[in-house]
Amino acid sequence: MGASVRFAAGVLAIGALGALASGCGSVDARSVLSRTVGRPPAVHGTDRFTVVGTGDFLLHSVLIEQAASDARGHGYDFMPMLAQLKALISGADLAVCHLETPVGSPSGPFRGYPEFNSPPQIVKAIRRLGYDTCSTASNHAIDQGERGVRRTLDALDRSGIGHAGTARSAREAEKIDMRDVKGVRVAHLSYTYGTNGIPKADDWLVNDTLKSARILADAARAKSAGAEVVAVSLHWGEEYQHAPTAAQRRLAKRLLRSQDVDLILGDHVHVVQPFERFNGKWVAYGMGNQVANPSANAEATHEGLVARFTFGRDAEGRWRAQPSFVPTLVRSGPPIRLRTLTADSAERGAVERTERVVRSLGFDVPIAPDAVIRPPSAPPNGEASRVTPLSRP
Repeated sequence: MGASVRFAAGVLAIGALGALASGCGSVDARSVLSRTVGRPPAVHGTDRFTVVGTGDFLLHSVLIEQAASDARGHGYDFMPMLAQLKALISGADLAVCHLETPVGSPSGPFRGYPEFNSPPQIVKAIRRLGYDTCSTASNHAIDQGERGVRRTLDALDRSGIGHAGTARSAREAEKIDMRDVKGVRVAHLSYTYGTNGIPKADDWLVNDTLKSARILADAARAKSAGAEVVAVSLHWGEEYQHAPTAAQRRLAKRLLRSQDVDLILGDHVHVVQPFERFNGKWVAYGMGNQVANPSANAEATHEGLVARFTFGRDAEGRWRAQPSFVPTLVRSGPPIRLRTLTADSAERGAVERTERVVRSLGFDVPIAPDAVIRPPSAPPNGEASRVTPLSRP
C-alpha cells in the first residue's frame, strides 16, 4: 500500500472513530473507508485458519451421575463421556463451546433441569478437549443468580478459557472476548433471547437481547478495536424445531449484511438446524445438543453437530469461510458416551438425518473429511489465544 493510500486510510479511520464517538453508526463510516481504499485494513497473520463451534453443554442429572461413576469415587470426570471430541476440537485453530448452564461450588449440591447447577469439573473437561472460548449467554445463565455467573466465569478463568455473554461487573461487561488466532484478531460475542423469566440483579449480568442494533454496535466496536473477524453466538429459536423461525432468518440476514459480523453460531433449540449464507457469510442456525440427557425427549435431541469453518481471504482481501460439519450422537449406554460420526458411520440414520437438516435451505454443506474427524494422531492445541479487554466508547 502506497504512502498516500496509508495516509488516506488513516484520515478516514479517524473520521470513522469520530463518527462513532458522536453517536453516528460505525458501519457507514467503515463502508466509506473500504470503498475509498479498495480493500479491508492491513493484512496481518495467517491467510487461513479454522473455527469450530458446538452445541449446548446441557448437564442433566443423568450426565452428572455418569461423570461421578466415571470418576470412580474421586469427584466428577466428564472426559470419558466426551473424549471422542478431543482430536476434532483441539485440531481447530479456534474452538468455541456453548456452556449453557452455570457451575456450582466444588461441594455442590448439583442439579439438572429446571434450574441447573453443574459440577465445575465440566470446565476442566472443556479445557482438556481443546476449547479456547465459550459463549455463556443462555436462558439458564442466571439459574443460580449472580453467584452462579461469578462461579462460572471464575472457573473458566482458572482454566484459561475465554468467555462472552455474561459478566461479573459493569466494567467486565464492556470488554470484548478478543482472540489471537495465528496472528489474526478474532472477536467473539454472545447473546440470548431471555432468561426464563428470572430477573437480573444488574443489567450487565447477561446479554439478554437479540436486538440487532445492540449486536451491531458491539460488533462495530470490536472491528474498530482491531478485530478482523467477528463471530457472534446467539441463543435463539424455537425449541425442538429443525426449521429456523422467520425471526432467526431476519436477524441473521440483518447481521451478516453488515461488514462487522462475519459468522453466526446458533444454539438453544436442542436439535440440529440448517446452515444458510447471506452476503457471502454463514450462519449455523442450530448445532443441537453437544451433550444432554440421551434418554429424554425425541431422538433428534440426541443428535448434534460440530460446525467447522475454514477462513481464507477472497480476491478483495476479505475474510470468507468455507463450511463443513461433523455429525454427533449421544449414546445412552450405559455408559453414556458422545460419538463423532463420519460419512460412512454405522450410525447411518443419524448421519442422514443431520445431513438432510443442514442442507434443507439449499446449501450443499459437506461433512468434514475423515482425516479431520478421526486424525491418525491428535494434533496439539496450537498457539495459545489471548483476550484483549476493550472499553465501550
